Amino acid sequence: MSVNEQADVVVVGLGPGGEYVAGTLAEAGLDVVGIEAELVGGECPYWACVPSKMMIRSGNLLAEANRIPALAGEAVVTPDWTRVAGRIRDEATDDWNDQVAADRLVAKGGRLVRGTGRLVGPRRVAVGNRMFEARRGVVLATGTRPRIPPVPGLEATPCWTNRDAMAAKELPTSLIILGGGAVGVELAQVFARFRCAVTVIEGQDRLLSQEEPEAGDLAAAALRADDVTVLTRARARRVSHDGAEFTVRLRGDEQVLRAERLLVAGGRHADLTPLAVDTVGLDPAAGVVPTDGQLRAGEGLWAVGDITGRGAFTHVSMYQAQIAVRDILGQPGPDADYRALPRVTFTDPEIGAVGLTERQARERGLRVRTSVVTLASSSRGWIHGPGNDGFIKLVEDADRGVLIGATSAGPTGGEVLYGLNVAVHAEVPVDRLQHMIYTYPTFHRAVETALGALR
Repeated sequence: MSVNEQADVVVVGLGPGGEYVAGTLAEAGLDVVGIEAELVGGECPYWACVPSKMMIRSGNLLAEANRIPALAGEAVVTPDWTRVAGRIRDEATDDWNDQVAADRLVAKGGRLVRGTGRLVGPRRVAVGNRMFEARRGVVLATGTRPRIPPVPGLEATPCWTNRDAMAAKELPTSLIILGGGAVGVELAQVFARFRCAVTVIEGQDRLLSQEEPEAGDLAAAALRADDVTVLTRARARRVSHDGAEFTVRLRGDEQVLRAERLLVAGGRHADLTPLAVDTVGLDPAAGVVPTDGQLRAGEGLWAVGDITGRGAFTHVSMYQAQIAVRDILGQPGPDADYRALPRVTFTDPEIGAVGLTERQARERGLRVRTSVVTLASSSRGWIHGPGNDGFIKLVEDADRGVLIGATSAGPTGGEVLYGLNVAVHAEVPVDRLQHMIYTYPTFHRAVETALGALR
């Protein structure tokens, strides 16, 4: 191993959070080394948030273009997957964007090292034969990878993960998706709208099982409207591939499913073993890196993003990155607060949620009041017409008189969520929310109705 190289801070992993930490600290005048084994920017811009929303946008345009003509008995719009795939996945564009991001870090004063970083003790990171010693500390931001469930035969097949789905140049004739979480339902709807026969297999009672039951029911109804076969309380018993198609046998019955492609969408997990976290006193089998309110994972060690176990969301990674930067620079600031954690499933309709679900609140022993109002019953819902499915659900801590959770589902569910996010985060009293002015006619105005319906 070569002579140790010195730096103020070493950032391992340059996804959204890691890139922000490295760039901001470099701009502040620190000597920063950023280490990345793949593309600078991480999963989000190349294989997840950005390309998937481009696909969703295309699918939604098709659906909207076909709603009114279909009602009028006119011809529907024919989808063209090749044009969409060409726009979403272009390796040359990826390489260009990666270089732009790399140049941006260097322009801010940071140093980029390509390779896989591993800890070799407190404030020490090795990349190949190079060793870096960090005077202030190390930031871990290595993200997560798709979880492949232990289904017999699955690992021996050419199954897809989200990366493969994003890279597909040709539309399969049929697709089975294992997992009915956000990734599974989003991609199920996209592929179905381009006339791929899609089946979703979900082991829980409903889709989006971590959200409100109404959200899972709405997602299932939306997928079925796009001719997706939705199987809940179903688990794969065995998977095989004969070179042309996949065969999935389900547990507990004799049902056999076949499709050209199989997409695994069973969540993500952090593999801490390659990071050698044991060299800094952490458990490599823990699955997450525990942190305090300032994202400290130990003396001279911080962690941000998915590996902290606070939700696999880009916005969480960026939020944590800001806190870690302040702490490293010695600037005061509040601890991380996850009470108002927002998330959106970008189906049509969009399903946004923040804070606790009704079930989570009751499990904590809280006395709650709730309400559910349908979006179609609102003035804007009536004006919108076809495609106006959705609802507003509120969860109130009845003893404190504040909202602790909310779901906003509809054509712009993720955007309407903003006001509810502020209400939950700031603990705005419900009686104050009930006496503010709500713009007419907007989807957001349905929140006023939901507040009045709290029981």
